[in-house]
Amino acid sequence: MYELNPSVKHHTIIGAIIGIWIFLFIIFIRPFEHGDMNTRIWFYVGLGFSLAVLVSYIILSFVQRIVYFRLSKWSIGLEALGLIFFYLLYSISTYLFYRSPILNGSYGVFEFLTTIMVPSALVSAPVIVFARRYALKFVPRKATTITITGENKLDVLKIQKNDLVCVSNSQNYVEIFFLDTGELKTKLIRTSLKKIRQDFEFLIQVHRSHLINPSHFRAWKNQNTISLTKMELPVSKSYKERLLSL
Repeated sequence: MYELNPSVKHHTIIGAIIGIWIFLFIIFIRPFEHGDMNTRIWFYVGLGFSLAVLVSYIILSFVQRIVYFRLSKWSIGLEALGLIFFYLLYSISTYLFYRSPILNGSYGVFEFLTTIMVPSALVSAPVIVFARRYALKFVPRKATTITITGENKLDVLKIQKNDLVCVSNSQNYVEIFFLDTGELKTKLIRTSLKKIRQDFEFLIQVHRSHLINPSHFRAWKNQNTISLTKMELPVSKSYKERLLSL
């Protein structure tokens, strides 16, 4: 499965780095020039284009986070669509800036895309791909330990994220199913299934009374039942489509 770091904070850092790189590239290389473009104009060009990169990338980071948590996966196809979405936002914002009174550019849409944006994309795309695939490996990731709390002070359960199998509704409580040294154990916590779903977005709802950790999905036993690690759960028709994509 293609990996994605869904952290908006980490991607904001990447967007800022790419924006600074674009600014320096424009200031020193001056990839396009027409008319009377002095140092002050080039500074505005670099600043405007770099801010457009940052804003476009931040918007992408929010959109990809939503998609990632809804699908509980990421793929090469989604990665490609994400980059296309980014360059679409970047092209629109830079063209509006280019035609604004600040620069008063003379290129039309087609000429702007072919003369400025295509070369810009060819130069920046490898940098963006490299940043997304490798630079994030050097950013410390959040601990894999999760803490599930309830309404009572004693309702606390700290476990590894990968050890959480599923969460089931039990009247005014939820029953947490988790692995402890390979054995399936349970704990009742006074809270709601809705709150658990909001607190832990990686969980997938398969029934009005059940949430599962998708990493513990094993197979379909029949049309209405799935096998998880060391247990089975019913599946509602309304949630089947989501599970079929796993």
